[in-house]
Amino acid sequence: MKRKIENTLQKWSEKERHLPLMLIGARQTGKTYVLRDFVNSAGFENIVEINFYEKADYKDFFVQSLNPQDIVRKIELYFQKLLPPEKTIFFFDEIQDCEQAIASLKFFAEVQEQYHIVCAGSLPGVKINRLKSPFPVGKVQIEYLFPMDFEEFLWAINQKMLADEIRNCFDTNTSLSTIIHQKALDIYKQYLCIGGMPAALADYIKNDQNLVKTDTSIISDIITGYLADMTKYSENINSLKINNVFNSIPAQLAKEKHKFQYKLIEINGKKEKYETAIEWLLQAGILLKVQLVTKPQIPLLIDENHNSFKLYLLDVGIFNKLAGIKFADILQNEKFNYLGAITETFVAQQLTANRHKLYFWNSGNTAEVDYLLHTEDGIIPCEVKADKNVGSKSLSVYVERHKPKYSIRISAKNFGFDNNIKSTPLYGAFCL
Repeated sequence: MKRKIENTLQKWSEKERHLPLMLIGARQTGKTYVLRDFVNSAGFENIVEINFYEKADYKDFFVQSLNPQDIVRKIELYFQKLLPPEKTIFFFDEIQDCEQAIASLKFFAEVQEQYHIVCAGSLPGVKINRLKSPFPVGKVQIEYLFPMDFEEFLWAINQKMLADEIRNCFDTNTSLSTIIHQKALDIYKQYLCIGGMPAALADYIKNDQNLVKTDTSIISDIITGYLADMTKYSENINSLKINNVFNSIPAQLAKEKHKFQYKLIEINGKKEKYETAIEWLLQAGILLKVQLVTKPQIPLLIDENHNSFKLYLLDVGIFNKLAGIKFADILQNEKFNYLGAITETFVAQQLTANRHKLYFWNSGNTAEVDYLLHTEDGIIPCEVKADKNVGSKSLSVYVERHKPKYSIRISAKNFGFDNNIKSTPLYGAFCL
């Protein structure tokens, strides 16, 4: 399945001199698949894949010395093959399980020989913040891989022409024809059911894009893996607290206002007890945080209210499974009360994939705008609606107070630009 990161990998491979490349992100987002496909097609004579999770003994390559020549010599002896730097690409998988391998990247970047090294790592923030050795800052090209966004989903199901037309309509504020607009909305609902985790999408495609045949246990297994990581990698943080925060997300988003509340984790829950658990989940890439700002100004971070935020799961398919939502709830029930939470999770997922830092705005108790986007046109308010009902006093309040160049409304309505509002259909959120 084609991923947007492939263009970045290609550019990296074309450089005359590269830093080691590290692809990081939450588990099961496809890092190993993407990098394995890349190294196999990159044209190197020798491919050396070292997975520190599957074979812990590989850590011994890095124990006595971090000198690249020493490390490569050990690898050559182990595999009984000479590995000239110009003809070899090394793939260090699950690198978070070998701290010495992470530290060695600095020295690989500094030696005269041009080593080609790509790495995949899960729970990046969790491990990096706990390294005993300094992280090789400035010596590694770091790239992020998120769950597949809706555009990548369209590519995977052979709807690239539709994806391209959606982008064109977004850029020109031109409506899609009614029949194509409805088709895109129908596919969008399929995405809400499946989500963007590659394994779930691969099963959906294998079963002829038939939701009835889809193996829903795949997402359950991913969640089980996340829970296992909470125990394995939490170290001095209580894994039960991390688990409790994770499991509270459906309840947090069931409220009319989605501001995170510690009391929904447990009775009398307090920030002091759970803030490190939340930070662990954020660093692991499992949660997405939307921070409150009340005075939108550039840069937005100067007005962050650290006591008021929303939390969403990294993937809408994972959120649905954790909340116990069935496909039929999404496909057949247009008045489904939880659809707003699902829709906001979807949009947060798309915006994160486009590297937006997430913010929302409110005026106290009277008005709230779902997202603020820092764009080339300044700070643009973005309102999200799950259907065609687009009335919003909150957006009007924001516009009156802060006079943005224009506003964005994401809803089930077609593309267009009217009353200084850029209408973007839900399926077009990946364009933002």
